[in-house]
Amino acid sequence: MHAADHMPEMPTDPDPTEESPARPIPRLLARPRRHDARASGFLAGLRIRKKLLFLHTVFSLTLAAILLLAVRPALNEIVYRAELDESQILLQVVARAARQAPGMTPGELSEIVAATGRAVRFGTAEELGLGSDAAARAMVASPAPVEVSSGGEVPAAVSYIPRSGHGSHGLFVVAEGRSEQARRAVLRLYMLVTAALLTVYALVAVALEVFILPRHVYAPIRRILAADQAVREGRSNEELVDPGFMPADELGEIMRSRNEAILSLREHQRRLAEALDDLNASATDLKRKNHLLENARKNLADADRLASLGMMSAGIAHELNTPLAVLKGLIERLAAEPARGVDPATAALMVRVVGRLERLGESLLDFARARPPASEPVELRAIAEEAATLVSLDRRGAWARIENRIDPSIVVECDAPRMVQVFVNLIRNAADALRSSRVHRDENSKGTIVLTADQRTRDDAPWVSVTVQDDGPGIDPSLLPRLFDPFVSSRLDSNGTGLGLAVSEGIVREHGGVLLARNRTDAPGAEFEVMLPIRAGEVPA
Repeated sequence: MHAADHMPEMPTDPDPTEESPARPIPRLLARPRRHDARASGFLAGLRIRKKLLFLHTVFSLTLAAILLLAVRPALNEIVYRAELDESQILLQVVARAARQAPGMTPGELSEIVAATGRAVRFGTAEELGLGSDAAARAMVASPAPVEVSSGGEVPAAVSYIPRSGHGSHGLFVVAEGRSEQARRAVLRLYMLVTAALLTVYALVAVALEVFILPRHVYAPIRRILAADQAVREGRSNEELVDPGFMPADELGEIMRSRNEAILSLREHQRRLAEALDDLNASATDLKRKNHLLENARKNLADADRLASLGMMSAGIAHELNTPLAVLKGLIERLAAEPARGVDPATAALMVRVVGRLERLGESLLDFARARPPASEPVELRAIAEEAATLVSLDRRGAWARIENRIDPSIVVECDAPRMVQVFVNLIRNAADALRSSRVHRDENSKGTIVLTADQRTRDDAPWVSVTVQDDGPGIDPSLLPRLFDPFVSSRLDSNGTGLGLAVSEGIVREHGGVLLARNRTDAPGAEFEVMLPIRAGEVPA
């Protein structure tokens, strides 16, 4: 018997060839959390072979000690009874001799038993220290001996011999002594039992070490270790334990659980590989579609540019017709009347017409110029301040009071000169709107243009929103949907070309931002909003 015999019987597993919808979790693997304590102590540092041998030795020695302690009282009782029987037989011999020879003295009777090595005493009850009860029992049982207490481990017996020469009480004889023969027999029995237990222990240990443990413990453990080594080395054909070598004990449950875990892991890996293949295929397809989309975007941009070019051509033709018609009329008049010359008013008109043609050419160059912005960190308030200063130097700036309320701490990455151009166009557009509404104002009063900015988060990236507000007449709602198209303007006169907002929208878009236009809801006037990413490149997908 060894420690494994005391373990609770585990449920037998079904035949692995039978199919079942769900396999119950083995009780070995579903024990309460109290069994999850960390291994510690003397046994935790031993290998299984030494641990089993140690436990078997301790169990065998404990069993032997318990067995020897259990039989000791019975063996002591046997020795006690044997020694008592010898004392009683000796007293019977003395009593028989006393009856056969009534005249024998105590000394003569002592010589009869001297050879036995027993202590025999003769005398009265008082001389022998017998109690009244023991003396009475001896007298009643005479001539048979009776057992009396000797006050020690050696039993004693007393016999009463009636004697005429010793009064009416007769003679009491007490015999006591150890039986060495009985004690040697018991000692031999102890030695035989101990030898038998040691022999049984040795046989069981040999049987365990030679027949039981190598086959039922060490071999399954080696199979598990070999399978784990195969997993580490990538030998997938050897990573599972053969079900034919799985015992029906806890080690077998560990093997089955391990096989199921490996199979589940491989299934997850297979699904992951399939998902990765699908992801790679999707990525390849997405890359191809992105390439096609990029080509389509470029083609669309080219088509849009061609469409814009066609629209611009019509707008340019329309814009050029007016000043060219004026110049043509003046030139025809000069050709018809060369001697008349050019009066100052006509010369001034011709200068204005030529200036308009120059501005139209510059605006067309700005609109057609496509270059990536050279971004660098710059204070947004400084950009707005420079734009406001440039507009103030123009005559149109006299009709507006410009308030720059942008926080100096706001820094944005942008192309500063081009962003100044954006705010110049927006502020100048607002100033022109205020000038056009002067008929509704006191000539001594000015309109107000307010620039504000606030930071916000868009698609997890920091952005800044700059608002340019005026208190003018606002924007015609019919123009709002196409306000940033080229040559769309409500003031196609000598002061505007219709390209300022289109150029501004293009610059903001090149920075990854958005330019919005709307009428104010809290008061009369228009409102333009420039939304820019604070850091260049942080543009939402």
